[in-house]
Amino acid sequence: MLAFRPFGTRTFLGAVLSPIVIATRESRLALWQAEHVQQLLQARGHAVSLLGMTTRGDQILDKSLSKVGGKGLFVKELELALEEGRADIAVHSLKDVPMDLPDGFVLACVLEREDPRDALVSPRYASLDELPQGAVVGTSSLRRVVLLRALRPDLRIEPLRGNLDTRLRKLDEGQYDAIVLAAAGLKRLGLEARIRVAFDPDTMLPAAGQGALGIEVRADRADLIALLGTLAHPRDWLATAAERAVSRAMGGSCSMPLAAHARWQPDGALRIDAAWGDPEGRATLVRVDARAEVADLSQAGTLGEHAAGLLREAGAR
Repeated sequence: MLAFRPFGTRTFLGAVLSPIVIATRESRLALWQAEHVQQLLQARGHAVSLLGMTTRGDQILDKSLSKVGGKGLFVKELELALEEGRADIAVHSLKDVPMDLPDGFVLACVLEREDPRDALVSPRYASLDELPQGAVVGTSSLRRVVLLRALRPDLRIEPLRGNLDTRLRKLDEGQYDAIVLAAAGLKRLGLEARIRVAFDPDTMLPAAGQGALGIEVRADRADLIALLGTLAHPRDWLATAAERAVSRAMGGSCSMPLAAHARWQPDGALRIDAAWGDPEGRATLVRVDARAEVADLSQAGTLGEHAAGLLREAGAR
């Protein structure tokens, strides 16, 4: 884990090669994210170009991620571009980044977080409560499946894969009565009007890192690590680090129905809520919370590990 002083400054170590090349997936949302980082770096005087790539996760659309290799399918090709020197940095939606990066790679920073909530999107129904009995709801997230079942066990939950535009098209074609998406992606693409309701996190607990962007680099790029540290949002980095520590301690992947969401409290402590559900529906939803004073990434990790321990004590597997 990176040493990190959340409210300090970083010393710039040497000159960064120019132009900086960003490896990115080619979906509209991924390109928005990469272009956002490009603009931030250009504002600091750096020339930046994009290297668009198609990942295995983008190609395999007929199977759930939990059955074909997990979220790492969205980052492997980007990491190969970093390893081969074709790109300098990779911009990821943090919730899609595996909890343990391969040797030789680090998360250089986490940017300011967008709305972390889940959103209900439907052409006909204004809320989850308005959906009729047996309505078809689309999602391929096991986390969302178990949380939706806890709220509305009568719903028919069907798989939904593809990029954001593809998912919305399937909804508009009538394949689903409603779908559940990350609010952040809709807002970033100017599609906030499609949101019928953004779920309160206490109702639908978000995924670890949801709404945040992370930037990955090779561990030997001290120049880039120093530069990218200036883009970091300290409090959001600590909060998402605690969330990811829950998932890491639980062996988390997209094959595990796990939620974790951390929020700063008025007294300055960081509170984390975590939930685990049985995808087969044979066990009740387990939910816990923990809080601590957190000033660095190590303490954030300790808080997340404590929450994971509470989940296991309450029956999570």
